[in-house]
Amino acid sequence: EGRCEYGSSETSTCPTAHRISFATRARAHATMGTAQSGAMRTTWPPNHVDGKNVKMATFAGGCFWGLELAYQRKPGVLQTCVGYTQGHVERPTYRQVCSGRTGHTEAVQLTYDTRQVTYPELVNLFFDRIDPTTLNRQGNDFGTQYRSGIYYHDDEQKRVAEEAKAEIRGAVTEILPATTFWPAEEYHQQYLEKGGQSAAKSCKDPIRCYG
Repeated sequence: EGRCEYGSSETSTCPTAHRISFATRARAHATMGTAQSGAMRTTWPPNHVDGKNVKMATFAGGCFWGLELAYQRKPGVLQTCVGYTQGHVERPTYRQVCSGRTGHTEAVQLTYDTRQVTYPELVNLFFDRIDPTTLNRQGNDFGTQYRSGIYYHDDEQKRVAEEAKAEIRGAVTEILPATTFWPAEEYHQQYLEKGGQSAAKSCKDPIRCYG
């Protein structure tokens, strides 16, 4: 059953994925039949990013499944992709990242329409869904791949992220320039939506966490 340990957002009773064990996700990996070689990756980034009306944002907050669904539901978010970033191995697989030896963190990268949603709103959603005071851990998921982070794509994003973090006592969320983002295996993409949970904009249904 899912283990939802705490929550702060009205949009979910389970802030981003604090309950999915490696064994559970490995079983899902095997069930979906995705090759360990990292084949069948999503094509990313999309070509509609112009840096003005459409921008990119990157967040890491534990297991990426729940966080992605929260952003899928956010009005103004155009597309989402889960993957691995801030590491030193090219084209890492899920198992490699879970070993903790590649330096990557599980992350959600998204594109958003600046005319519909602001970057501060995206940052606020992020901090509402995670515990920014735990180092290399979110709930029952622990390891460097589960550290929280905001990876900025321009100076304005950096400023907003740093100011938001400064308002949270004891926050250890890292704020760093975005580096290469490697899309995760295809079965990870929009995983909870594929499992039957609504990704409709402004949906208030609880995000159910599998584990």
